[in-house]
Amino acid sequence: MKQQKVGGTKKIVIDVLLFVLVAVLFVLFMVPFLMTILNSFKVKMDILRDPLSLAPSKGFSLSNYIDAFKKMNYLTAFMNSVIVTGFSTVFVTILAAMCAYYYVRHDNKFSKICSSLMSASMIIPFQAIMIPLVYIYGAKLGLLNHRATLIFMHTGFAMSMSVFIFQGFIKSNVPLALEEAAKIDGCGRYRTFFQIVFPLLGPTTATLIILNVLAFWNDYLLPSLVLGVKAIKTLPLSTYEFYGTFSADYGLIMAALILTVLPILVIYLVLQKAIISGVVAGAVK
Repeated sequence: MKQQKVGGTKKIVIDVLLFVLVAVLFVLFMVPFLMTILNSFKVKMDILRDPLSLAPSKGFSLSNYIDAFKKMNYLTAFMNSVIVTGFSTVFVTILAAMCAYYYVRHDNKFSKICSSLMSASMIIPFQAIMIPLVYIYGAKLGLLNHRATLIFMHTGFAMSMSVFIFQGFIKSNVPLALEEAAKIDGCGRYRTFFQIVFPLLGPTTATLIILNVLAFWNDYLLPSLVLGVKAIKTLPLSTYEFYGTFSADYGLIMAALILTVLPILVIYLVLQKAIISGVVAGAVK
């Protein structure tokens, strides 16, 4: 019987086309980011005259970063972002893991209804509830301009997706026999979860931590609705200080944007392997 030849000209053509496609997509995604970095070292006139120029008339300078650091009150805004992001991530991770564990191990009508409602909530866009949310928490309850309110909202909005991912991982990767053995050894429900189950959720936990940190850190819309006092504004909100009514200093804006995304970008690059492995593990259901 004649063997079918693997590869050949057709495979080479397909590989070349895929490479070209990936290269084009890479350029399209990276050009705006590279332009932001490049123009953050230019003065305003050079940006307006030729934003793509590699040789600005005034030369490259760090003055934009120095001015942006001072005007946006970087250290205070940075700490506000750390507090909001840190507490929100911790609450979401622990509560979502406990909630998903309950749904998986208690196969009853109540848990099924709650799980279904939580999964269905993921299709509701935030913009649909934005105005009522601000009206209730602001005009009725007077809870705006508090970091605790923003942490509470971040935790609530991130719960459904986090619980869904934890559920898939627990069903396929956490054997019930381990819990039964722990119960025989005298472990209670909470001790079994925190000492036996939760450590096994490592890959998915790492993934959700990074994804939620990225979402909370970079979020602008929700903090802009909740935090109106300058002293408690996060880094994305602080970048708006450079937008005037009739003009804007684009050099300062781009420097502020780089200062805002730099910390989270470093964390993402360091932990990207954990993100990929966790997404793959949590996707098996």
